[in-house]
Amino acid sequence: MILSLKKWLNPEIDAETLMSRYAKSGNNDLLKRLIELHADDLYHYLISQSDIELAKDISQKTWLKVIDKREYYQSSGTFKAWLFTVARNALFDEMRKLQRFKLIVDQNIEPELIAIKPLEHNEDMNIKFRQILEQLPFVQREAFVLQQEGFSIAQIADITQQKIETIKTRLRYAKLQFKQHIGA
Repeated sequence: MILSLKKWLNPEIDAETLMSRYAKSGNNDLLKRLIELHADDLYHYLISQSDIELAKDISQKTWLKVIDKREYYQSSGTFKAWLFTVARNALFDEMRKLQRFKLIVDQNIEPELIAIKPLEHNEDMNIKFRQILEQLPFVQREAFVLQQEGFSIAQIADITQQKIETIKTRLRYAKLQFKQHIGA
């Protein structure tokens, strides 16, 4: 009885409805609920694509873009897919900026000062999994991580703006890498 009364007083609202209402009203309570629902998943995705500091930065920028661009949200797909698309685009923008900065800095460094640090070989399965994940090409890692976040192949194709067959191929190659290094 108490549980049903609680649900009646605080009905569960899906993210698409929350975002649609937030887009119209700008109510910060709705935004807070969206952040509670998806902030961890978004951060997990970003950390798998970059380092900790960049992931924190992009996560924050993504939520700021949700605030700034809320009127552009169209509920044709899922909110989570739209959110991850915004985050992916912000990540690409930041990586381009960092690459330009890196090129300027690298021009001032003598080649013999640049050292490549080899990966440590640890048999712990989690560390090995992370090493293999980091060694995947960006597009394969991205597709694999998005699938681990629960997105369907069609949703991954929408987020990355690629064809479904391209996503299937990227996932197949990523899984093949894991099979080769870890086994079935």
